[in-house]
Amino acid sequence: MSYTAPTRHMRYLIDEVLGLEGIAALPGYEEATPDTVTTVLEEAARFAAGELAPLNAPGDRAGARLADGRVTVPEGFAEAYRAYVEAGWNGIACDPDHGGMGLPNLVATATQEMWQSANLALSLCPMLTAGAIEALTRHGSEDQKALYLSRLVSGEWTGTMVLTEPQAGTDLGAIRTRAERDGDAYRLFGQKIYITWGEHEMAENIIHLVLARTPDAPEGVKGISMFIVPKYLPESDGSPGARNDLQCVGLEEKLGIHASPTCTMVFGEGAGAVGYLVGEEGRGLEYMFTMMNEARHKVGLQGLAIGERAYQQAAAYAAERVQGRTVTGEAGIVGHPDVRRMLLTMKAANEAMRALAYAGAAAMDRARRSTDGHERRRQQARADLLIPVVKAWSTEMGIEVASTGIQVHGGMGYIEETGAAQYLRDVRIAAIYEGTNGVQANDFMGRKLLRDGGAAMHALLDEMAADVEGLGDYASEALSEVGSAVVAAVSDLRRSTDWALREGGDPATAGGAAFPLLMQAGFTAGGWLLARCARISADRAEGGDAFHQARLEVARFYAAHLLPRAAAYGRAARTPGSVVAGVPTATVTGEL
Repeated sequence: MSYTAPTRHMRYLIDEVLGLEGIAALPGYEEATPDTVTTVLEEAARFAAGELAPLNAPGDRAGARLADGRVTVPEGFAEAYRAYVEAGWNGIACDPDHGGMGLPNLVATATQEMWQSANLALSLCPMLTAGAIEALTRHGSEDQKALYLSRLVSGEWTGTMVLTEPQAGTDLGAIRTRAERDGDAYRLFGQKIYITWGEHEMAENIIHLVLARTPDAPEGVKGISMFIVPKYLPESDGSPGARNDLQCVGLEEKLGIHASPTCTMVFGEGAGAVGYLVGEEGRGLEYMFTMMNEARHKVGLQGLAIGERAYQQAAAYAAERVQGRTVTGEAGIVGHPDVRRMLLTMKAANEAMRALAYAGAAAMDRARRSTDGHERRRQQARADLLIPVVKAWSTEMGIEVASTGIQVHGGMGYIEETGAAQYLRDVRIAAIYEGTNGVQANDFMGRKLLRDGGAAMHALLDEMAADVEGLGDYASEALSEVGSAVVAAVSDLRRSTDWALREGGDPATAGGAAFPLLMQAGFTAGGWLLARCARISADRAEGGDAFHQARLEVARFYAAHLLPRAAAYGRAARTPGSVVAGVPTATVTGEL
């Protein structure tokens, strides 16, 4: 199935809804002119459709393979990655001082969506590199930046996050990998699992950022440090030298993303893997969260990206598949109301996810480049608040959209030949890695809501309320319906927020309410942004512009069919902790 990037909708969000002009006025983003952004998105769309998408299904069938310590990727992947690097795509949002384009994260997010829609498995490799670039940019020494950043930015070298161990998944405080000082460097010993693109030969070197403990480190998270552990030790001129003491000893057999090697890595079977401390000892987890926040936003984007790919295939199938007499008189099953409902659910969810993910990216840009200190702090608080919602809500919705795509195909959707099942298999991991969605919910409740007394959340609620105020009074029936529904949803989310602030001091109550509250926030934020789109498009829709008319129709459908879920999640969020934590374990585990 082919893929066509929705560049018209991307440009609309970037330009009109989220204000590219204001972002381009920030220091360092001067190159983000309308013409430049248009060219970048159009070229990225061509690359995604022409180079990456054709490899998606064959890569899924072939998968990555391990033999004699070497990982072999599917045919065409290395060539596509080389073309990606040569075109400069790896450095879109990176500092020009290190060879990047220096464009806003908002623009890079649109291209990242394209790579992930076209070929999720392959796109994971540069996604991890982007996290390594961010971590070293913020926390690396000047010598480390000089040696590694330009090569990572170009894509000449790739990067990984190396955290998890068999006994230490979410609880990273339990890691056992040790780092022993050896002159100016360290020697690392230990085993790590679930290392995405931990071994391959598409690039000339792989830079692992590894969490480990020094011998005298305290127990728990305060004893964790971060180390640069290259696959090949760089020579004085930066060229790859001797092979380091690390190897891939296993690849996971996974439900999806078969072409992405998920590696079990062993460090230090001999003299120890040479590693170089990043920053200070004991601050490794703090540094790693720099990578993880970047990655969590991009993983949330995966829910949208696969949702878009699943929607495009389902819509094309529904237009061609003939089955029974339709209500609309069209030959294809798209004329059946229930099929229409499913496709509109997919489309509306995708547009809401895209708006929310891009809004998070715009907040990151303003937080990084605003010249006003107060505005930087405000935008950083907004980005921090939105990231767990983007990650968790969007991946939950992406799974639903991909599943709905199978349903549109009927029995053929369950057959691998059509390709519809791959999207569901691929996207399922997105709700798990980079912190499960339960972890995101706890982060949203504890660190993003309770910690600041709801300040960032109330600021968002106030903006939502101001944005939709008066929409219910518009003459346009569609805009009025959307406005009234979103006003009610925002009010109900405020009620849940205030309830959480009152009752959240009880860990059982906060833990039980966290996920439904996050989902309520996701559905409400999606409705708010689609309402903003409807307001922006209203006049041109009345003038007969089909694209802008579609924005009203999508917002109206979302308000009627998806936004009501927010109220249901709100009711679930506002329940005592005893409803969840108070239930006897024997009941939970099925003994009773």
